[in-house]
Amino acid sequence: MRQYLIDEISFLERDNLDSYLKRTLKPGGLEGVFFLTIPPDLLGADQLGHEDCGPFYGTVLLEQSSIRFEFLIRSASNMHCSCIAQATPAQRQFILDFADRMLTEEMIKA
Repeated sequence: MRQYLIDEISFLERDNLDSYLKRTLKPGGLEGVFFLTIPPDLLGADQLGHEDCGPFYGTVLLEQSSIRFEFLIRSASNMHCSCIAQATPAQRQFILDFADRMLTEEMIKA
């Protein structure tokens, strides 16, 4: 799977990231899993026409010493549909911008 990984985060940095993600993203069903909603104006060709499958999101996984941003855009309501696809360049940039903003706001030098 394509993803952006930031590793070797300290215990304190992990706590800061956890707090930030809990304040800004929708929590997933498992500990450390969060959903970054893709704005409607960034939907790709695979998601257009699939309004019933929305909202669409990228998954963020906070682990013990790392954080991962997945570049697979998923549907919130359908696990098996053609609208689930790799991020477009614009969606990828949106995810990377979120990661950069989070690290800056939490003063983490990665």
